[in-house]
Amino acid sequence: MATTKKTTTRSAAVNRRTKETDVRVKLNLDGRGRERIETGLPFLDHMLSLFARHGLFDLEIVCQGDLEIDDHHSVEDIALTLGQALREALDDKAGINRYGEAVVPMDEALCRSVIDLSGRFYLVYEVQTKRQKIGNFSVELAEHFWRSFAETAKFNLHIDCLRGRNTHHILEGTFKATARALKQAVARDPRIQGVPSTKGIL
Repeated sequence: MATTKKTTTRSAAVNRRTKETDVRVKLNLDGRGRERIETGLPFLDHMLSLFARHGLFDLEIVCQGDLEIDDHHSVEDIALTLGQALREALDDKAGINRYGEAVVPMDEALCRSVIDLSGRFYLVYEVQTKRQKIGNFSVELAEHFWRSFAETAKFNLHIDCLRGRNTHHILEGTFKATARALKQAVARDPRIQGVPSTKGIL
């Protein structure tokens, strides 16, 4: 069950509570990159901190989950709650760029993310990694995180690792690239009247 508190700025606060997790997310799209991340998964905390910093989003995420079972429920529910917060913070999407793209190097890794805030979900995730775990974070859940996030927020997301060997570097590059692409996509352009679509809605 999720509850939402709306504000007058491009921000949202969403709480999601199930028998498996209790997640609280606050998101401000027009922030300065300030963050408070407490998920119980140190590597995911690191990735979400990078996401806030490189997207210039003020982001607070607190999750209490059944990590004694595994990390799947927490990762999925964090992504679902963050996706809902993004969708609500964007409201009718009037004046936004809609599209965003970023290519980010992280030492030997080079990662690309492309976004269309189209109101339609699609994910292409072309990322090959060698490790199964980083700390208590299951590497396979990175794709599931992006799928749950994009599906709930209803946008088109392509993530590619163009090259790379170190799994930490690769995942860090994808989070930074997606944050920067999203920052570009949600940015407002005063020349845009209404939404950037011939349909009149996104």
